[in-house]
Amino acid sequence: MRPFITIGSSALALAAVTAGIALHTPRATLATTEAATAAAGGFTVDPVHSSVVFKIMHGGVASFYGRFNNPTGEFLIDPENLSASTISVSVKAENVDTANGGRDKHLMSADFFSAKEFPEITFKSSSFSKTGDKTFKVTGDLTLHGVTKEITADIIYYGQAQGRGGIKSGFDATFTIKRTDFGMDTYVKEGGLGDEVTLMIGIEGGQGG
Repeated sequence: MRPFITIGSSALALAAVTAGIALHTPRATLATTEAATAAAGGFTVDPVHSSVVFKIMHGGVASFYGRFNNPTGEFLIDPENLSASTISVSVKAENVDTANGGRDKHLMSADFFSAKEFPEITFKSSSFSKTGDKTFKVTGDLTLHGVTKEITADIIYYGQAQGRGGIKSGFDATFTIKRTDFGMDTYVKEGGLGDEVTLMIGIEGGQGG
């Protein structure tokens, strides 16, 4: 009987240690690992938790910020398989929001976005290159005001995690363009508004539950 008791005690001790490790493993780590293993497809942009913000120089003395509400699209970023990674994001020009109705109406006019003629602003990636552990350069086509130009954005990828309602993923993107490259030159020569516009984009997407 003694050998049996010895073996049984060792098994109980091992079980206790294993349970202790499991109890002290952070839930976020477990969730992230599970999500990374489970995620096999793309993510749909969540317009409620995503932001498209732009910055432009006003009067040569201050930065002015605005945004586009309700971005849509799909993406998949796989650091281990960049050739399978893709980003496709769109906003409606009429969703420009600067917290001033009169100014927003002017921005939708032919002086700027010509929202009726060119209702969609889109970005579609063509290639990814890794620059760090969580950072990438993403090149793709930006279509704005009826003009398509190749641009390169800096990306910070935040990975995947199990969230409320299913698996989530997200990234930040920043890039700068010249609006005259897209046929928008109102107030550039006069100095009222700058030519360069910086886009700061925060995207969250989900796969559903």
